[in-house]
Amino acid sequence: MGSNSALYDPCPPLPNVQEMVRSDPFQVPERYIRDEKDIANDAGLCSQLSSEVPIIDFSLLSNGNKEELHKLDQACKEWGFFQMVNHGVATEITKGLNDSAQKFFELPIEEKNKIAMPPNDIQGYGHSHVDQVLDWSDKLVLVVYPQQYRKLDVWPPSPFKEAIETYSSELRRIGEELLRSVSLRMGMEKDALLRLHQELVQPMSVAYYPPCFMPDKVMGLSPHSDKGTLGVLMQEEDVPGLQIKHERKWVPIKPLPNAFVVNVGDIIEIWSNGKYKSIEHRVVTNKSKARISYSTFYIPHRNVDIEPLDQMVLESPGSLPLYKKVTYGDYLKQTQKMKKEGKAHVTEVAKIAN
Repeated sequence: MGSNSALYDPCPPLPNVQEMVRSDPFQVPERYIRDEKDIANDAGLCSQLSSEVPIIDFSLLSNGNKEELHKLDQACKEWGFFQMVNHGVATEITKGLNDSAQKFFELPIEEKNKIAMPPNDIQGYGHSHVDQVLDWSDKLVLVVYPQQYRKLDVWPPSPFKEAIETYSSELRRIGEELLRSVSLRMGMEKDALLRLHQELVQPMSVAYYPPCFMPDKVMGLSPHSDKGTLGVLMQEEDVPGLQIKHERKWVPIKPLPNAFVVNVGDIIEIWSNGKYKSIEHRVVTNKSKARISYSTFYIPHRNVDIEPLDQMVLESPGSLPLYKKVTYGDYLKQTQKMKKEGKAHVTEVAKIAN
């Protein structure tokens, strides 16, 4: 895969949000404040749908349970998101990761900046994307697998480093099994999607969302869809924040005890010829409590050509492809230059115009 730096434009240094809040909790710089028109036009919140977000039992899924595979198919088709229980990751592993992350973010900024993100890459501590309106968050972004892509000079110190390795090893197992299950539902043999990746690349993002004096005016993470294949999120059980777009309304994802949240990415949307759709999601902030989340992504090698799979095209109305062929590295590079918000990048870069 080589260096990722060529895929990313240089990111100018940005203020650390956690430090801004520490120095003045009532300060919200203009660059973080959403446009009044955007706020006024914002889709309504539909909290009553939170209980309808699908729940998938990973242990049944990995054993090939037909009913659970059908539930997976419906969840990917109708929601693009689901909560996943019985994933088999021990509580001591998730707690160890959370405890280490909490201690890392409590460190002085001088210590955290020792692993600062370089201007031409996305690995390290800082901010990997700049829009006109900035997100109210700081991040640690690492490529964990394959191991040769690790840039250990921007990894955190022990015990956080070991906690990331242990957790990510478990998430490797989960990601591979999820891809096998999706493969079966797409009418292929179970390892087909894994092979299509050529090399399953697994980045991880640990995001810190400080409290905000004006939570309605800022976004912890702007609305977007994920540009990879699948995403798996671990979120704190007592601090909600994730919202997904369903039927043009924002639906809060209420954290379930010891559950992960899984979402379909753009690449599954293209491979499935739109049967499964990547879904816009965002993170809101609150006035009183910081939130930490742990996102694991699964993406193909950058040289992989992405296009609708033949059997998915045959299932589609008119048996026509809805997306054009695009190399994954080109897709990343083109979409990275676009405004992050929403899903316009999928339409503009990959979708075939009617």
